[in-house]
Amino acid sequence: MQSHGNQSTPMAKFKIFGIISIIVFATTVPITFAHVTHPGMIYHILVHVASLIIAVFLSFISLTAYLRDGRLRLMFMSFGFVTLAILELLLLLAATGNIDQQIIPSINVEFSHVLLLVMITLFGVGVLKVN
Repeated sequence: MQSHGNQSTPMAKFKIFGIISIIVFATTVPITFAHVTHPGMIYHILVHVASLIIAVFLSFISLTAYLRDGRLRLMFMSFGFVTLAILELLLLLAATGNIDQQIIPSINVEFSHVLLLVMITLFGVGVLKVN
């Protein structure tokens, strides 16, 4: 994030990252706690938790940048990060066994793959958008 009149220091971003990490980790502990005794599974789940933390942080930073600047390409990039956060949440829930892998029956495709396509499309539109 660039500073346009606001004081946006690296330390402020680090604090935001820390707060988001604590919140996401605290909210995911109840669904991951049951898997602590299974070493292979807990590492898989921790990768998804770390990815979710990063996705939520990037969503927050990019949405803040969009609200401050208002450029359309930032909006597409922000929605791409939000889609990534939603995808990581679904993958985390699937990895912990709280939900089954969601299949779209008419086309026999996993919903996570559709979200991944939407995310990549949003990033592509954000990068290729000409003002």
